[in-house]
Amino acid sequence: MLRPSSLSLRHAIAALVVSSASLAVAESPFIGRFALTIPGGGAGWLGVEEKGGQLSSSVLWGGGSVLPTDGTKIEGDKLLVTRLQKNKEGKVTTETITATLSGDAMKLTTVKHNPEGKQMGQPAEFTGKRIPAMPAKPDLSKVKFGDPVALLNGKDLTGWRLLKEADNGWSVVDGVLQNRVVKAKDKHFGNLRTDAEFEDFNLKTEVRTQEGSNSGIYLRGIYEVQVMESFGQPLDPHHMGALYSRITPSVAAEKPIGEWQTLDITLVDRHLTVILNGKTIIDNQPVLGCTGGAMSSDEFKPGPIYLQGDHTNVDYRNMVLRPVVK
Repeated sequence: MLRPSSLSLRHAIAALVVSSASLAVAESPFIGRFALTIPGGGAGWLGVEEKGGQLSSSVLWGGGSVLPTDGTKIEGDKLLVTRLQKNKEGKVTTETITATLSGDAMKLTTVKHNPEGKQMGQPAEFTGKRIPAMPAKPDLSKVKFGDPVALLNGKDLTGWRLLKEADNGWSVVDGVLQNRVVKAKDKHFGNLRTDAEFEDFNLKTEVRTQEGSNSGIYLRGIYEVQVMESFGQPLDPHHMGALYSRITPSVAAEKPIGEWQTLDITLVDRHLTVILNGKTIIDNQPVLGCTGGAMSSDEFKPGPIYLQGDHTNVDYRNMVLRPVVK
């Protein structure tokens, strides 16, 4: 009878150890997507996945984009996520986020260390919650919509208010809702939201970008469909009609600056469809979490339509919403 060599045996044991470790990672309770309420009360998001026996993660921290982290590992019953931030001088600050789970509830702390390894301030505690599994793609041909609701009256801002106290650049001129921003150190212009709140719906509107326009339409105050002057630019998850930093349009359908453009947006069961100027650029795609600037990370409660107005000038008109009838 042939006996395996000691080298072959060592290889077999090593392979078994790697396989067992990979299986443990694949079965980790931390794999999934989590809605965060970050320090200060802002909306955040954490996504953890396994590829080839290794963990990786991405984070949304208040504003901005969903970004990959620099390290993801499990130590005992804790998940450790590392983010590195480089300053203008090239020095790196290290942020370590530590998470524990109790069922679907997550408790987290974050602490930063300067380039010399010294702790910066005190650890901050915050919370998260596992996001339920994504439902099946809805059959939009079977979805029933209710009576249309005109969100703009063409006269004034009735039915709308600033999201929070700020300078108001919004007004209605010749039937058009316009935002005009003045760039100054002492000026901080506000976002505009509907008084009414909605769940799933179809929303149709027209938008006209100005030079350098950077705005957005937040669905339920959580998901931003980007409004931007991006005509002639490559496809990008930050350009016109994209779900900001999450879903890249499948085709460029923008019109040149100053032309009225149509947006037809449908949100049903956490799936998004966007038709820009008659072309479907996002086709019933799953939405994996909130976007930067969200009012909340809770995807399961009604919320307003809100228009980003803190960046630049932009115009809207003919905004009509039809709620889903259940």
